[in-house]
Amino acid sequence: MAVDLAMSVLVVDDSRTMGQIVRNLLMLIGFRNIDNVFDGATALGKLQEKNYGLVISDWNMQPMSGQTLLEAIRANPLLQNVPFIMVTAESNQANVAAAKAAGANQYIVKPFTGETLKSKIAAVLA
Repeated sequence: MAVDLAMSVLVVDDSRTMGQIVRNLLMLIGFRNIDNVFDGATALGKLQEKNYGLVISDWNMQPMSGQTLLEAIRANPLLQNVPFIMVTAESNQANVAAAKAAGANQYIVKPFTGETLKSKIAAVLA
């Protein structure tokens, strides 16, 4: 995987447990600069403060969903090109299509393995 493992990665999930699982999988892949936040509004603030090479976000969050976060990122000229992977427990095609239409680079259905995450990251960044 020809990916810069030193890049900053932002993990957004309102479930602290799932956020920690994603963080641990990223660390197993080799990433070390990982920030976890628990809602979309906080994620937008972090994206204004720091240059992230990748955002991995849950779809179902309150008060700002992953889709709304993605739409806000894509609408911001300074952030619109940040690679974005959407994570969800829902595999229906309508959600996949909505995520793609909003600008998600990849889509992962929970539960997933480290190998799945690694392949999605490689597809987005390589």
